[in-house]
Amino acid sequence: MAVKAMGWAHSFPVSGGVSAGRRWTRRHLESLAWTAEEPETVDAVVLTVSELLTNAHIHAHSDAHLVLTWDGDRLQVSVHDEDPTLPRRREPEPGAVSGRGVGIVRMLADEWDMTSRGHGKTVTACFRPAAARRRDEGD
Repeated sequence: MAVKAMGWAHSFPVSGGVSAGRRWTRRHLESLAWTAEEPETVDAVVLTVSELLTNAHIHAHSDAHLVLTWDGDRLQVSVHDEDPTLPRRREPEPGAVSGRGVGIVRMLADEWDMTSRGHGKTVTACFRPAAARRRDEGD
């Protein structure tokens, strides 16, 4: 079975990378047919990108390398940084302005994973648009 996929990759610097990453992601998602009908999924993807880039910049003190891949069934969002330390879920105090990123990604994504290697880590979140889920339910 052949799999057709399309994707985009970009690096975002520590300074100003998060807002640029959100704009870049939204612009590329506009080229996918399903996004016009699923603005909530698009918003979830953009918020996930924002959280993952923020974590790379703040916790890893690293530029972030973002890859978006669409295979016709799911959108994969991967962010790589230079720190091999895996993020951990925290329970922030009420009113705290940080500590919710991993929880947000877990809540928004259909699947997510973390991989650590000596040269850094990659956090990946996958999103399945409703049309893909309906196709599977019809099988």
